[in-house]
Amino acid sequence: MSIELQHISKTYGTYQALRDVSLSIKDGELVALLGPSGSGKTTLLRIIAGLDSPEQDSRSRIRFHEEDVAHRPAAQRRVGFVFQHYALFRHMSVFENVAFGMRVMPRKLRPAKAAIDSRVHELLQLVQLDGLGKRFPSQLSGGQRQRAALARALAVEPRVLLLDEPFGALDAKVRQDLRAWLRRLHDEIHVTSILVTHDQEEALEVADRVVVMNHGQIEQIGTPEEVFHKPMTRFVMEFLGQVNMFRGRVQAGKAMLGEVALDGHYFPGKEQGAAMVYMRPHELDIKLYKNGAPSFPAKVTRINPAGSIAKITTQTTDGQNVLVDLSLEDYQRLSLSEGTHVYIYPKSSRVFLPEYEI
Repeated sequence: MSIELQHISKTYGTYQALRDVSLSIKDGELVALLGPSGSGKTTLLRIIAGLDSPEQDSRSRIRFHEEDVAHRPAAQRRVGFVFQHYALFRHMSVFENVAFGMRVMPRKLRPAKAAIDSRVHELLQLVQLDGLGKRFPSQLSGGQRQRAALARALAVEPRVLLLDEPFGALDAKVRQDLRAWLRRLHDEIHVTSILVTHDQEEALEVADRVVVMNHGQIEQIGTPEEVFHKPMTRFVMEFLGQVNMFRGRVQAGKAMLGEVALDGHYFPGKEQGAAMVYMRPHELDIKLYKNGAPSFPAKVTRINPAGSIAKITTQTTDGQNVLVDLSLEDYQRLSLSEGTHVYIYPKSSRVFLPEYEI
């Protein structure tokens, strides 16, 4: 089920939650709406579901597979909704929670009892809760309750599955396990799905495409690789992952960081001006001596070698903290310690000018 949104805006009092948002989602795609609190992602999800209505605008459209659903109530859109806090009925067993949506269908559409029972057993097996149907929500772990909520959403065979911060209430290890499980499940059932999250790692790991939102607008749409490695705006660069930010300049059309010329960053016609330079920790290297390549001096102030990489905090001569990620092999080879004087070598960088963004 493809989804087409055109010119969607929404205002609550004086607060504008969405500003002229347009978005296309392909049939069977899993798209993540990613952004900080207040960016408009949940408002957009609720408008897709029919729980909220957009501003009146002759240009606005909400289409499911070329069908205009803008004026259809939520009950007629065949949307499955999974909330952060499960919203399971506490007085019902897991089996009855999953069956609920089918049992309350209009008589003409309601499956026979045997068909409902069969569908519930099938779904419980699909979400790995087979054998737990007689339990009540209070007898399940957080991860199990969330899977039960997902099974309930799938029971009515939705055309679109909407997930609003579904793993936000779970601890880190359970979230990680459920992310991988959700991706495998989606590959199996291929229901068009939209996941709202503020967790960058979650969006990049699970989604086919990521929609980065900020202040009610879309900053960038792309694959996880595209939005992470080819950010189009400073916001996307800063929001996705750790990043070192420097104040640079343009000199004779070339981006400069101090006296270091940044290869690959040219601005024809721009003789001089301010520039913001970004480098992720893994895009920097550390050496103990100069080797002729562009570099700048720094001093090691903190080392955290716990994990698959060594996280090195350094401080430049002008007092700026710079984070560098090294492989454990390189860290051990360099024999770094706090106070060691080093040279930092940029391997890659991104430059944004105040007047336009690339």
